[in-house]
Amino acid sequence: METNPAVRSCEVLVSGAYFADLVFHGLARPVQAGTEVFADGFGLVPGGAYSLAMALHRLGRRVLWSADFGTDPFSAHVLACARQEGLAEGAFRHHPFPVRSLTVALASADDRAMVSFQDPVDAQPLAPLLGRLRPRVLVLPQLRWDEDTVVGLRAARQLGTLVVMDCHDTPATLDDPAVREALALVDVFTPNDAEALRLTGADGLSGLDGAIAALAPLVPTLVVTRGAQGAVAVRDGERHDGPSVRSGAAIDPTAAGDCFNAGLVHGLLNGWSLPDCLAAATLCGAAATTAPGSSAALDAVELAHRLDRRLDRPLDHHPHRPLDQAPHRPSRATTNVE
Repeated sequence: METNPAVRSCEVLVSGAYFADLVFHGLARPVQAGTEVFADGFGLVPGGAYSLAMALHRLGRRVLWSADFGTDPFSAHVLACARQEGLAEGAFRHHPFPVRSLTVALASADDRAMVSFQDPVDAQPLAPLLGRLRPRVLVLPQLRWDEDTVVGLRAARQLGTLVVMDCHDTPATLDDPAVREALALVDVFTPNDAEALRLTGADGLSGLDGAIAALAPLVPTLVVTRGAQGAVAVRDGERHDGPSVRSGAAIDPTAAGDCFNAGLVHGLLNGWSLPDCLAAATLCGAAATTAPGSSAALDAVELAHRLDRRLDRPLDHHPHRPLDQAPHRPSRATTNVE
C-alpha cells in the first residue's frame, strides 16, 4: 500500500462533472405548473464538482479536479471561473465538441428545486488517474456504482487513498447489490437526510434514525447532513451530532452540501477529531448559503476564526487515526493502478 506523501501529486482528487448553474433566488413562493414567479435575484455561477474543488482550494488544499470541457459557452464560463480561482488544470480534458452541463436552480432560503441537462461524455477512468496522481483523498460528489467506479475504488484501496462519496439525489436503493458493493469500498459516505431515507427505504416510523442505523454498518464513517438542523456522523458505532449554524441571511443553498464536504475533508486532512470535522463542515456549508452558488465559500483563515469563536477551545486532533492510516476494509479483488 502506497502511503508516502512524497510521491503524491495532490492531496485531493475531485472527480465529477462541472455544471453552469442559473440560480433564481429569493422566490416568494414555490413555482407551480401554469404559474409565473419573479425572483429577487439571479446569477450565472459555476457549480457541480467545481464547487467542491474550489472550496477545497480556498481552504488551502492541493486539489486536482477531473472534469471535461467542450467548445460550448457553459464550458468556457466555468473554465474561466476555475482559472480565476487558480485551480490546477492537470486533470482537465478538453474536447473539440460541446460538453454542455447546466442546471436551472429555483432557490428559496431553506431549499431549492433544480432542472438539469448534460451532454453525454465518457468520464476519465478512475484507476489510471489514481495511479498517476496518488491523492490522499478521492472525493466523488455523486453515488456511483458502475464498473469503472468500482475498479477505481479498489485502486484507491490499494493506494491507501481515503474515499469520500456523496449521494447527490441519485435514484438508487440498498436493494441493489451493486450499490452495496460500491459502498463497501467507500470510507466516508455523506448523503443528506432525504437521500438517506430514499436510499434505505426507511419508513415514517423509524424515520432518519432508521436510515442511519441501516447505513452506518456499511461504511467506516457515515455523515448525514440535515440542512438547517446540522449533521449527524457515526463512526465505530459512536454517534456525533453537529448542531446547526447560521452565518447570515440565506440566499441560495445549492452549494451548501459541496462546501460542507470540503470542510469535512479539510478537517480529516488536518487530523481533527470527527466532532471538530463536523464543526468545520457545518460552518463551511452555512457560509455557502449566503450568496449564489459557492461564491461565499470560506478560506482557511476565515474558517479558523469561526472555529475559534464556535469551539472556544483548541481543536481536538485524533490521537489514533492519522488520515493515511485510516482503517480500510480489504477489497475482494486487486487492481493494476500503474
